[in-house]
Amino acid sequence: MLTAAALGVSVIGTGACVSSAAYTARVEATNPAIGEMVEVNGNKVHVIQQGGTGVPVLMIHGASANAREFTWTLGPRLEDEYRLMMADRPGHGYSERPADAAELGVQAAQMAGVLDALAPGEKAVLVGHSFGGAVALRVALDRPDLVKGLVLLAPVTHDWGGGGQAWYNSFASQPVIGPVFSQLVPIVGPQQVASGINGVFDPAPVPENYFEKSAIGLLFRPPNFRANARDVQALEAELAKQSERYGELTVPIVVFSGSGDTVITPKVHVGRLKKQVPVDLVILQAEGHMPHHAEGEAVADAIRRLASGEISG
Repeated sequence: MLTAAALGVSVIGTGACVSSAAYTARVEATNPAIGEMVEVNGNKVHVIQQGGTGVPVLMIHGASANAREFTWTLGPRLEDEYRLMMADRPGHGYSERPADAAELGVQAAQMAGVLDALAPGEKAVLVGHSFGGAVALRVALDRPDLVKGLVLLAPVTHDWGGGGQAWYNSFASQPVIGPVFSQLVPIVGPQQVASGINGVFDPAPVPENYFEKSAIGLLFRPPNFRANARDVQALEAELAKQSERYGELTVPIVVFSGSGDTVITPKVHVGRLKKQVPVDLVILQAEGHMPHHAEGEAVADAIRRLASGEISG
C-alpha cells in the first residue's frame, strides 16, 4: 500500500510526464524537422541543407542548441556559394543518439558519416561553435581525409580544471534520478532561460527573436535535456584526452574568440591550442560566446578563404 508521501511523488511524477509530453508535442509542432535524415552507423542524423553547389561546409552546433543556430546566421551569407550542411549532434534537435554518444569520438564519427553520405570523396570546411568546436577538432583528428579547414567559434578545446558545471546538468545526467528530474524541465526551463541567454551573448545584445529562430525550445524535451547534460558532464574528461592529440592536426584553423566571453575562458582553450598548432586567431572586441551573430560576415569570409585555399595548412 502506498504511503501518503509515495502517493504524492507518484502523482507529481505522473503530472510531470503528462506536462512534458504536451510540451514536446507543442514545441515539435512549432519547430518540426526541416532537414534530411541521414543514416550513420545505425542511427539517424538530422541534417539541414542550404545551397546546392560548391565546396561542402559542415556546421556543428554547441551545447544547449541545435542545427537551426546556423540557418539564419551563417546560412543566408553562404548558401549562394557553397553546399551547406547543418547537423544536429547526437540526441539534439532531431538526431538519434547512439550508445556512448557523450564520447567526442562517437560524436565526430556521426558528423564524419554525414560527409561520407552527402559529400563522398570531397573535403569540407568544418565550422564548430563552442562544444561543436571540440567535435570539429575530433573529426579533423580522426578523419583528416574529410577536412579542408576548420573555423572554430568560441571553441572549448581543453580541460579547464574543474567547476563551472550547472547544478541541473549533474541531476539530469544521472541514470536513476535523471529521467525523473528531466520530466520537470519543460515546466520550469523555458521560463528561466532568458537570463541564461543574456549571459551567453554578453557583452553583446541578444538578437531579436533568438529563442524562436534557433528553436531553443527543443532543448527542454526530456531526452534532449538529458543528452545535453550527459555531453556537458563528460566533456572535461573527454577534452583532457583529446587535447593530447592536437599536435597531429595539419589542417588550417581559424578561431574567432570574443574578448568578453564569460561562458569559457579563452586563454584556457584558444591560448593552449595556439601553443600546440598554428592558429589564425581573430579576437573580437565587445563580443561574448556567440561571435557568428554580430560578426557573421567576418566568419563567412573566413569560410570563403578556407574553401578557396587562400588559407592553407
